[in-house]
Amino acid sequence: MDMVRAEIISVGTELLLGQITDTNATHICQRLAEAGVAVFYRQTVGDNQARVQEAFRNAWQRADLVLFTGGLGPTEDDLTKESVAAELGVPMVEHQASMRHLEAYFARRNRTLTPNQRRQAMLPEGADPIPNALGSAPGVLWNRDGRIIAMVPGVPREMRGMVDEAILPALRARGWIADEVIRSRVVRTIGVGEGALEDQIKDLLKTSNPTIAPLVHQGEVHLRVTGRGKPGEVDRLLDAGERLLRDRLGDVVYGLDTTTLEGAIGVLLAASGKTVAVAESCTGGLIGHRLTRIAGSSAYFLGGVVAYANDVKSDMLGVPKETLAAHGAVSSETAEAMARGVRERLGADYGLSVTGIAGPGGGTDEKPVGLVYLSLANGGGVRIVRQDYGTEPGREGIKYNASQAALNLLRRALLERKPS
Repeated sequence: MDMVRAEIISVGTELLLGQITDTNATHICQRLAEAGVAVFYRQTVGDNQARVQEAFRNAWQRADLVLFTGGLGPTEDDLTKESVAAELGVPMVEHQASMRHLEAYFARRNRTLTPNQRRQAMLPEGADPIPNALGSAPGVLWNRDGRIIAMVPGVPREMRGMVDEAILPALRARGWIADEVIRSRVVRTIGVGEGALEDQIKDLLKTSNPTIAPLVHQGEVHLRVTGRGKPGEVDRLLDAGERLLRDRLGDVVYGLDTTTLEGAIGVLLAASGKTVAVAESCTGGLIGHRLTRIAGSSAYFLGGVVAYANDVKSDMLGVPKETLAAHGAVSSETAEAMARGVRERLGADYGLSVTGIAGPGGGTDEKPVGLVYLSLANGGGVRIVRQDYGTEPGREGIKYNASQAALNLLRRALLERKPS
């Protein structure tokens, strides 16, 4: 069987305005990939009939499956069905079973079925409805010219049900879902920038099955490994790709797929039986928040002190006033004293601290915005790291990057304790 070419068209002006994120197209791409159906293109178009028709016209020239999401509701700007019907020169007709569904749906809710709501039961002539068990607007499944046009609502839960219960079975019945699948695995890394990371694996980026591609995220880089073939074969391909990356990158890799940095650290802390306490200045409690997002974190996270003011650093953490006077709040000396202080006062195995200038003001030539000091104290001594993020990440970005670096400092220390 030749490769089935799919195209997704997301309809909604709110998508183009950035008011909502197009999670529907992401979900559809994932489900089609799992079924071995390749999505070649994605389009996003506003609620405008001429532009919806243009998007469909382009897709119809190159795709076997054109799948719309959005634009099936009752309002005047819900134009997906009408636009496609007009482009193909077919009339809209009332589907009686869909109308009965609408009447029952509104009766159960003691609501009046208005003329605009009745529009939802109109379908392009020759198309079949996809029943909507969770809402009012039916979807559309249209076999035409040896290809398939599918339309699902923009409401995510309604869309998901129709994709799984109607569209994928229709593709399988047509023989478009073979015994091949496309699957991906994400290898998460931290501590190495995109350029340096790519330089270490540039030969691996040229492989064809599996393919490996870098995905840059704030404070870390992910590597997507994608394989195509029979299910068991694809699993072996992904395992092989992951092994290549782990062998090449070592402990720069911290997890897979949905694993978070704080989740990986939680596993290490729980396995080691060690505890941690945090002292935060510029991150304002973000590190503590991230650590406690993990269920069961009470087993290893003892607490934290958000010490923004110098008096709090002195009174709560025991940072000597002489240190603050001589070196300032943003200094390696203060970071070290904060880490030692929170460890001793909370009785933790590890004391983790961060102090810096998140901006946009407060920087000087000597200590510019984006300067951060991190420190980790344990029974074996103290580590101090200086980071210079500059102004480009902005205040929130600097705070998040500092939390990433602090957590990675803790992770690396825990890995050093891990038995070989």
